[in-house]
Amino acid sequence: MHIAFTFKNFDPSEHLKKYARRRFEKLGRFFGKASGLDVQVSLSVDKFRHKCDVQVGGEGLQLSAAEQTEDMYASIDFVLDKLEAQIKKHVSRVKEQRRQSRNTVIDVFTSRLQEEDGERIITGTSKFEPKPMHVDEAVMQLDASGNEFLVFLNAESERINVIYRRRNGGYGLIDPIV
Repeated sequence: MHIAFTFKNFDPSEHLKKYARRRFEKLGRFFGKASGLDVQVSLSVDKFRHKCDVQVGGEGLQLSAAEQTEDMYASIDFVLDKLEAQIKKHVSRVKEQRRQSRNTVIDVFTSRLQEEDGERIITGTSKFEPKPMHVDEAVMQLDASGNEFLVFLNAESERINVIYRRRNGGYGLIDPIV
């Protein structure tokens, strides 16, 4: 996690920097220790208003929050509370999307196309519920099945992927970005 500070209209103290850094590093607990989050903290003072404005970006996430009070430490605490609420909402939304994607049914064309009078006609389809798995697990499943391709729900990206055998003996992965 990278935290950058910007100060406006006042000289920062080391204690304030340490306090803010320690507080905003707690956001990393939602994303793990090695998270690629960038946190931009802007602290400014106008007369008696102490304003804290924070931008958080990275890992498919873009959040911002601002707060102003008569105390800079209180502003930092209030902004942190707002950001934690936004992150919790985002995490619950992602979990709900995962649950919904597990229950999806995908139509897969399993029969060959037959040509009649120059037209291709689909002779059959089947319904298929993809199982969430990692790419290496999908490769093992493809080897075990003996098929040419395997449709699966990628557990990392949470998207439908297709892994297939290449003519040179390797594997190919189709990961559509919608």
